[in-house]
Amino acid sequence: MITLRQLRYLSALAKHGHFGRAADACAVTQPALSMQIRDLERTLGVQVVERRPGEVILTDVGREVARRGEDVLAASRDLVDFARHRGGVLTGRLTLGVIPSLAPYLLPRILPTLQKQFPELRLELRETQTRQLIDDVKSGTLDAAMLALPLAETEIETLKLFDDTFLLAVPADDARPLEQRIKASEIDQSRLILLEDGHCLRDQALAFCATARGGMTAAGTAFAASSLSTVIQMVASGYGVTLIPQIAADVEQRDTRVKFLRLENPQPGRTIGLAFRKTSPRKADFAALGDAVKDCMAG
Repeated sequence: MITLRQLRYLSALAKHGHFGRAADACAVTQPALSMQIRDLERTLGVQVVERRPGEVILTDVGREVARRGEDVLAASRDLVDFARHRGGVLTGRLTLGVIPSLAPYLLPRILPTLQKQFPELRLELRETQTRQLIDDVKSGTLDAAMLALPLAETEIETLKLFDDTFLLAVPADDARPLEQRIKASEIDQSRLILLEDGHCLRDQALAFCATARGGMTAAGTAFAASSLSTVIQMVASGYGVTLIPQIAADVEQRDTRVKFLRLENPQPGRTIGLAFRKTSPRKADFAALGDAVKDCMAG
């Protein structure tokens, strides 16, 4: 019979494409990992990897075995979670992913509450972009992720946490008064600063402006940055304007060189939710985590 260890090693090979890097990721020696892969091939009676100097490529069969193996590994993690977490809500280890446009603004608000309410919870956080978070949740690498909804993923269940309105961040010397509502068509596309490709907030901003203008491309924007804090610094220095979620504006408004204008109704925004595998046995944990976030945001 094949083993979970062999499937885990094959998964690492599929991800890293190199025996040495895969062995490092699994915290084993390269010969030990290589031996397990050969045992897997003997058990299956097929070659799952094509060995080349300096790299490894999975065969067609190997890719399918690795794909199906991810489902087995995720199910095994769910089995362990089911057994370990029957004693209480939000106890033990929980791996949580958060998108970069949310993590630095939401986590400082919720972590003290979680620590106080659930002292036995050992929270492990990962901040990365939406696509990677979804893949990690599906594979079981992450228990759950906080990101923007909706998601078109049949294997993932979601729980709405809160709505996050978009504001227009402009230099403080902008002539428009704070009480003025801004139309999307009034946003200067040539001065719009966005996050880099891969950030869902970038796509949402482009979609909003495109709706008003009848079409807009990323090529028409002025700059791209890796974080909202960098974007705000660029706005403060007069390089342009940006759309920023309310949760971030609450923090970034400490910079007096920037002011935030509200957009005309219906105001655009995003819905933040918690995503997790439909098969996860920890739905009570996720419900409790969601309630804690909602309470923090309401306060």
